[in-house]
Amino acid sequence: MAVMNATLLGNQPTAFAAREIEAARSAFLFHENNERVRLLSVMPVSEAIAVLNQCPVALVRRLLDDLAETGEVVRVRQIATGLGLISSEVEPDGNYLTNSVFSHVRQRIGWIVGLALLGIVSGLIISHYEDTLSQLVLLAIYMPVIAAAGGNAGSQAATLVVRALAMNEVRPGQWLQVMWKELRIASIIAISLAAVIMARVMLFSDDSALPSGMTLIDIATAIGLALSIQVTISTTLGGLLPLVARKLKLDPAVLVSPVLASVVDISGMAIYFVTVNAWLGLT
Repeated sequence: MAVMNATLLGNQPTAFAAREIEAARSAFLFHENNERVRLLSVMPVSEAIAVLNQCPVALVRRLLDDLAETGEVVRVRQIATGLGLISSEVEPDGNYLTNSVFSHVRQRIGWIVGLALLGIVSGLIISHYEDTLSQLVLLAIYMPVIAAAGGNAGSQAATLVVRALAMNEVRPGQWLQVMWKELRIASIIAISLAAVIMARVMLFSDDSALPSGMTLIDIATAIGLALSIQVTISTTLGGLLPLVARKLKLDPAVLVSPVLASVVDISGMAIYFVTVNAWLGLT
């Protein structure tokens, strides 16, 4: 049975490599279950991943369970991570319901507490621009829209990339391809969303309380521009964060959502006020 190295697995396989893997899979499946487990315990992890990647998921899970019962827990986790069955080697053993409450808390609480403290920065940014809000109260109405739109767009991208990682459709080394694709997607979404919000501002806002010389078109354009920038950055970041988490051997399912939410909140407020101030000439 040929040994497949990590470099080969990280690239598009050649025709020879594909034939080699298929031959190894056929030889592997020829054996009884006990012999398959024994082979998994002695073959290189990269080769085990290559062979099991061609097998039905149900069979793979059963083999890994049997291998874990022999005491090869570390090897099982390495293989499962390579196959995308778990997100990282630090993910708790077992499944969601069988893991204890404390194991879940231990895995999550550090990120939640740390990022909650980081959220204070959003409040500081808002307080810094109190004068802007006092000059134009209408801006306060659309602050939640900026944060929500950025968070929703980023979460969509992150969810799709996490799924692609789990199915071995992308790898951390393909971050440039992912970034380029999400950037193009984000641009179209951002323009569409900005058009909707600008129409909302111009059609349903009262212009009687606007400062002299300022129109609803000016405000709508400023808000639309800020929204476009925020959605573009959030979507692109949402696509890259799962790759960063996997590269650092962290669990994307635990890391990405809270980190993305905090970053989007902070960056959203900063982008919103800086853009609006610059466009409308507020001080």
